[in-house]
Amino acid sequence: MYKKEDRAQDRVIDLGEADSETSVEEKAQRRAELKARSTLLMALPNEHQLKFNSYKDAKTLMQAIENRFGGNTATKKTQKNLLKQQYENFAASSTEVIEQTYERLQKLISQLEMHGEVIPQEDINQKFLRSLSQE
Repeated sequence: MYKKEDRAQDRVIDLGEADSETSVEEKAQRRAELKARSTLLMALPNEHQLKFNSYKDAKTLMQAIENRFGGNTATKKTQKNLLKQQYENFAASSTEVIEQTYERLQKLISQLEMHGEVIPQEDINQKFLRSLSQE
């Protein structure tokens, strides 16, 4: 705690206590902000890191990420329709092994689920088996 005497008015002004409390809170807030920002940046694929590095706070960074990757309602609907079409037309490639075909189907199913589309397991199994028989 630091004190400064103001001789002109014969009073003591306490400079240290209020400043140290504020600076501790500010440091904690700044640390949390940096942690949030760095966590968001680490979650991005490497090829997008530089594009988003210019955002200096977590809030604007998150908004930019949502704008870039989230899309609006029309974009999401279009994406969902494209995924449904890919699922309907899914077929094994003659150049891939069965594991690769399965992984590709699972990835497609996961993307559809992220868009709220639920496909019964039996339908998935049939789709996989039919895709193999088309070779």
